[in-house]
Amino acid sequence: MVPRRPAPTRRPKRASAAKPKPPRPLEIAGLPVPLELRESARATRMTLKVDPGRGLIQVVIPVGVSERDARSFVGRHDGWLRARIAALPPSLPFTDGAVVPIRGVDHSVRWVADLRGPTRIEDGALLVGGQPDHTPRRVRDFLVNEAKREIGARARVKAALIGARIAAITLRDTKSRWGSCSSTGRLSFSWRLILAPDSVLDYVVGHEVAHLQEMNHSPRFWALCARLTAELNPDVDTPRGWLKTNGARLLRYG
Repeated sequence: MVPRRPAPTRRPKRASAAKPKPPRPLEIAGLPVPLELRESARATRMTLKVDPGRGLIQVVIPVGVSERDARSFVGRHDGWLRARIAALPPSLPFTDGAVVPIRGVDHSVRWVADLRGPTRIEDGALLVGGQPDHTPRRVRDFLVNEAKREIGARARVKAALIGARIAAITLRDTKSRWGSCSSTGRLSFSWRLILAPDSVLDYVVGHEVAHLQEMNHSPRFWALCARLTAELNPDVDTPRGWLKTNGARLLRYG
């Protein structure tokens, strides 16, 4: 009798990696601001992040961690949470009478019922027409357009100084960074830079343009960044310090 060959051993299929669930509210009674639970495939431990732009606390957990464990984690850091919440700048909506810094200079928002033409600056005020309930959107649109014009002009001048090519410039409402530069030469900036002083806006533009030539933070990069921003900044630490101190406040406008 011819012996049969044993059937090949089948290896068990590897379970597919669990995908993070979409961010969702995390209800915990007694906290003065909302919480958002976000799963992250990169996270190796639970962390808490303050999102000043949205006025909430983000609870970041590794995939697979239960909501019960997340609640327990939040409870263990109740004191830290309350301290950070208390330190959040107040919300600053773009309403009639609000004071908004434009390139670091305060301007009062004034709704003018019979104003004709686009939103504009006159005598230290930002004049807005149209329906009064459209004022916040009109102010934001004005600021975004101003940022696009100012940042674009500065970026092109600085790029020409070092013979670099800009593939594109985009403006976004980013929460974690003020600017970025891709390996393909695409520059991206937060439109909220138009609220910062000229020297700060100029520094961020110079920083990202310098990355067109030096995609790193080496001594050569910082030397180039300093050269591109020297006209308004004696050193790069001053505008960086300003953003560290005041950046959260810029995210609360609008």
